[in-house]
Amino acid sequence: MQAAITVQANARPALVQFDLDMDTAAPAHISAHERTGLALGRDYALHGITPPMAHLYPQSPLQRGWLAASSRSSNRPVRSAASPQVQQWLALRTHAWTRGRSFEDIQLTPHHLAQLDVSHCPITREPLDDDNRSIDRVRDDAGYAAGNLAVMSRRANQAKGRRGHLALAGMAASCAAGPITRIGGLAEADWERLTVLSSFVTPLSHEDAAQIPLRVLPPNRLRLFNPIQALQAFVTRQLATPGWSARLSRLEALLPTDQLRTDFNRFVLALAPRVLAAAELQEPHQIRWALEDAWALPLVQKRWTRFALQLTPEQAEALVERAAAKKLSPVHVQRHDDATDGWALATSGYAA
Repeated sequence: MQAAITVQANARPALVQFDLDMDTAAPAHISAHERTGLALGRDYALHGITPPMAHLYPQSPLQRGWLAASSRSSNRPVRSAASPQVQQWLALRTHAWTRGRSFEDIQLTPHHLAQLDVSHCPITREPLDDDNRSIDRVRDDAGYAAGNLAVMSRRANQAKGRRGHLALAGMAASCAAGPITRIGGLAEADWERLTVLSSFVTPLSHEDAAQIPLRVLPPNRLRLFNPIQALQAFVTRQLATPGWSARLSRLEALLPTDQLRTDFNRFVLALAPRVLAAAELQEPHQIRWALEDAWALPLVQKRWTRFALQLTPEQAEALVERAAAKKLSPVHVQRHDDATDGWALATSGYAA
């Protein structure tokens, strides 16, 4: 069982019923793919949205579900316009269904998707708008599920493609080695951020995870599989809000030995000056970038690694949980005992 930590709904209305022989006596020849399309079309009708033109043909299960549900509700009052989050939810479900990808629709709600949104791409740092914003499955061998999604630019998403952690690390190393400094439209720093992003949802050895610089902070709602990275992100985020010095002192007091406390303090002394130099920053994304860029300093990584390797994964996880219980965290922390529930890893992210 894979555990993870997230460092971070409106109820869906009741769905109308319609007569498409989809009850317990449904014909056996209706496939799971067709059933999903019918349900998706029903939800388009429920929210008063016309499905994409590409699916408005007679053989389309999505169109059939939409028409059947629309005829049932034709005499009902017109709903208010669907929110952007609902429209995005329907579009993402349609995208997943078209590609045969798994979509976990219990936790992955419009409300959940709204919490993923950011103003700038975490990889390229370019501003995002409706034309260049995309939702990426961080782990390609998993489906669309809570904890596996991040918002980024289309350019970063396309460059990432189906690459996993090791392949992304290879792209960053290729840029660093030269003479080509940009591959797939991304620079070395962009590939490094993609590499770190993918490492969060990749089970790694404690030794390997402890030596990864935090070149990108975990996006909201992403699940972190490696406890030492959860602690790394937890500590780094402290510096983004006032009162961080007192909170980190209380966190230091939770460490079990004098050596750990000394090494933790040395790490904080290496990290803090770089962030304090950017104290005049006001925008959240600028503060986030300053924290991430501080990890480019070799001294910061060296001192973190020395401290982190003295801990076990269990100690790192316990520290995050104890600190969160003492309200030392500026963000919400939640433990997931079954981190990949609904990820469809057995089918490499495809619908069964």
